[in-house]
Amino acid sequence: MGKGAAAGRAGPDLSNLAACVEDARVAAASGEAGPRDPARFATLRAALTRTGKRLPPLYRTRALEPFLRTLDRIGEAGFRRILAMDPEVRGQALVLFDVAEALLAAGAAPATDAFQEVVSDLYDGFLSAEDRRGVKPPDRGVIAPLVKWGRPAFGPYTLPVDATAPFGLAMGVVSLPPANARRGLLAWGALGHETAGHDVLGADTGLSDELKQAVRAALRAGGATSLAEYWAARIGETASDVMGILNMGPAAAAALVGYFRALNAAWGSGPRLRGEGPATDPHPADVLRGWLAAATLRLLPFSGAAAWARAIEAETDRDAREVVLAGQAVPPALARRSAALVAGTVVGAPLRALEGHALGAIQTWRDADDAVVARLRLALRGKGRLPEEIQAGTYAAHAVAAAVQEALARGGDPARLQGRMVELLAAMHARNASWGPLLVEHPGDLAPHVAWRRAPARRPGRARG
Repeated sequence: MGKGAAAGRAGPDLSNLAACVEDARVAAASGEAGPRDPARFATLRAALTRTGKRLPPLYRTRALEPFLRTLDRIGEAGFRRILAMDPEVRGQALVLFDVAEALLAAGAAPATDAFQEVVSDLYDGFLSAEDRRGVKPPDRGVIAPLVKWGRPAFGPYTLPVDATAPFGLAMGVVSLPPANARRGLLAWGALGHETAGHDVLGADTGLSDELKQAVRAALRAGGATSLAEYWAARIGETASDVMGILNMGPAAAAALVGYFRALNAAWGSGPRLRGEGPATDPHPADVLRGWLAAATLRLLPFSGAAAWARAIEAETDRDAREVVLAGQAVPPALARRSAALVAGTVVGAPLRALEGHALGAIQTWRDADDAVVARLRLALRGKGRLPEEIQAGTYAAHAVAAAVQEALARGGDPARLQGRMVELLAAMHARNASWGPLLVEHPGDLAPHVAWRRAPARRPGRARG
C-alpha cells in the first residue's frame, strides 16, 4: 500500500488554512505593481532582440521572432495607434504588453523559472500525445504558455492563444501578481485553473461549446433546470476549476477555497466565500465553486477522495449563509446538487472534440500521485539543499500540491515552503526539454512505447489505465 493511500484514509489536515489565507491576503493587498509597461517602441524592440539569447529555440522561433515580425510590420506608428486605441490597457494594448513582458521575463529569475515549469507541466498534462492516446492532437496552441508577473488588480489570469494569435504567437500567456513570486502560496494552486483550464479549453475547437451543451442537458435532466443557463453561461470558468483539480488534485480544491477567502479579505469583504453571483460576473459564485470542487474530488480515483471532498464541502458550507445567483435566491441544497451534476458532466461526459473521450480519461489524480506528494512533503519540510533524486518520477503539479498540503497542515509555514518549492521547481525547469536546445513541444512525448513493463504504461503518478 502506498503512502498516498494511507495518508488519504488518515484524512486531510486543514488546521493551518487560516494562516495560509492570511499569507495570500497579505500578498494580494501588497500593491506591488511589477514591471512598467514598455511603452516606447524603439526601446522595446532593442530589449526583445537582446533577450533572444536567453530563449530556447522553441520559444525563439514560435514566439519571439513572430512577435518581432509583427512589430516590424506595424512599425512605430502602428504601435502608438494600438496604445491610443486602448488607453486603459484592457484590450489589444494589454496583450501587446503582456506578450512583450513575458518574453523579457523568460529565464530572468528562479521564481520565473519555477512559474514557467508549473505552467508547462499543467499544459503538457492535457495536451501531450503521451496523455492524449486515442485523441487527436490539439487544434491550436500546442506549445505551453509563457509566464509573467504583473497587473495585481487582475489576480491570476491567462491570455489564451486566441488573444495572442494577432501578434503572431502560437501560445498563450499566464500571469500572476508580482507579490506571488515570494509569498501567497495558495495563488500557485490556482495555476491549474488558468493553464490546465482556460488554455487547454482554447486549444481544441468546439470543446467549450460542447461542454456547455452537455452541462445544460445534465442540469435539465437532473431536476436543476432553473440553474442550467447560469452554469452554461459560465462554462469556461467552471470547466477550468474542474480541470485544475484533475491535474493538481485536492491541493487545487483547497487552494481555491483559501485563495478566494484571501482575495475577498484583501478587497474588504472579509475572509469568506461569497454566496452572491451577479448576472454580469462570468464566474460562478464562490460557494458554488467550493461545492463544485468537492464534487469533483468525489469523482477522482484516489483513496482520500471522499475525505477530501467532505473537508472542502464543510469549508464551503461554513461560508454559505445564502445563495443568490443572477439576482435570484437559490436554496443551498439545490445549488449544491447542481454543482455535483456539473462536476460529473465536465469530468465524465464523452466529447466529440476529444474523439469520444472525457476530460477525466485524459488526466486525473490517483494514489500514485498522493504517494509522490507525501514524499515531496517530507523533503520540503526539511532543511538544507533539496536532493536531486527527489525529482525522479515527480512533476511540477506534484511539487505545488506538496507545498500547499504541507502549508495547510498544522505547523506549516507557507512562506518558507514556497521558497523551498520554488527551489525545487527551478531545478526541474533546468531539465525541461522544451527549454533545451531542441524543438520539443511537449516534454511528455519523450517517453518510450515498449512492449511490456511492470510499471503503469504512462508517466508515473499521473497515469490513466
